[in-house]
Amino acid sequence: MAGRHSRCDAESTGSDMRIAELLELIRNNENSGVEFKRDDVHPESLAKELCALANFEGGHVLLGVEDNGNITGLTRDTRKAEEWVMNICRGDALRPPLIPYWETVEDNGRIVGVVSLPADLPDKPYKAKRGNAWQVFIRRGSVSVEASREEEARLYQSAGLLRYDIRPVVGTSLNDLDLRRLRAYFQHVREQDTPDEEDRLQWERLLVNTDFMVEDRNRSIATVGGILLFGLNPNRWLPQSGITAVAYEGEERDYAAREDARLRGPLTPLVDGMRSIVDNGLIDQAVNFVNRNIRHSASLAGARREDKSDYPMEAVREAIVNAAAHRDYTIAVADIEVAIFSDRIEIISPGRLPNTVTVDKMRSGYRATRNELVKEVLRDYRYVDARGLGVPRKIVRLMQQENGTEPGLVEDDERFAVTLYRSKS
Repeated sequence: MAGRHSRCDAESTGSDMRIAELLELIRNNENSGVEFKRDDVHPESLAKELCALANFEGGHVLLGVEDNGNITGLTRDTRKAEEWVMNICRGDALRPPLIPYWETVEDNGRIVGVVSLPADLPDKPYKAKRGNAWQVFIRRGSVSVEASREEEARLYQSAGLLRYDIRPVVGTSLNDLDLRRLRAYFQHVREQDTPDEEDRLQWERLLVNTDFMVEDRNRSIATVGGILLFGLNPNRWLPQSGITAVAYEGEERDYAAREDARLRGPLTPLVDGMRSIVDNGLIDQAVNFVNRNIRHSASLAGARREDKSDYPMEAVREAIVNAAAHRDYTIAVADIEVAIFSDRIEIISPGRLPNTVTVDKMRSGYRATRNELVKEVLRDYRYVDARGLGVPRKIVRLMQQENGTEPGLVEDDERFAVTLYRSKS
């Protein structure tokens, strides 16, 4: 991703930048993590750039560098320049206040002021002052732009200030939820009594109390989580709720796919009193798609038959469950993608990792979620590991033990991809 090399982290923002590092940043030009500015710009202009960087992955503003990369240096005393920057960041033109790392680097007598912000700042979204208003800015490539309503909502969500899965889906009612699945969930999974089928008022009360519906002006409206988990036709209301699954013959995407499916339906299955699946949910549809499009073999070990697949299905299942549980459902134009190639499987989830999650933290079993209601219900169905160790134990360890391969976990722009590689043996 452009600019990833230039982002700050907890270590780099606390150490002095060398001249070689500064010149390398300048050679790479402005990008998603680096902005050039003169130090005589209007405070609101600097606040806008800092705001956008803070709302993305942090980075550097180089004061005393022209747009074309020429170093002209600070025009004011370094101490006054630092004070000016700190005043902007402490609330004059940026909210909530933050304290950046300030340092200066000298090149041939010209001094550059380096303002550095770490990644994963906790108080997003940051807002910059523009006239009498406060606006949210984000980084798009090398440009800072005002965030759309959806982008601003994602920032609130990433900071844990907005629970998207309990927001109402306007226009829906109890008629848009599958009472068969709901009754089976409460009776067979949660083991609790349910109202009579005809008692709509009691059903609505139960579903409001469990966040599958909300009350609004004496009407009960299904929530995003309610539709995703138990909707009769989730894609009617949430077009982003499906999974696109494709199996290719070779190692690249091709028009000549072996199988191409648009998987639709609620995430949860319909289960009976023994918790056996009567009707698949979306997760099991996707797992079955993979299962029928990968190679299976059997061999005899003495008198015992041993079945082997190209991939451990428990790892496949975990990757699909994680995509469904943690994807960013505010991105309304993209399905989860499951792509099978001759040498790998890719499970692509729309949106960046939630909250302060990083790939390294995932590998260690870090617990954080974006869609709390969805995650908890999937945990009730035993799709989600109650200890939060699904990634290190079910994906990383199983792929290493059974395939001898290291799974790929990559955050790239507005998506997160898990790649499972086929065993060479």
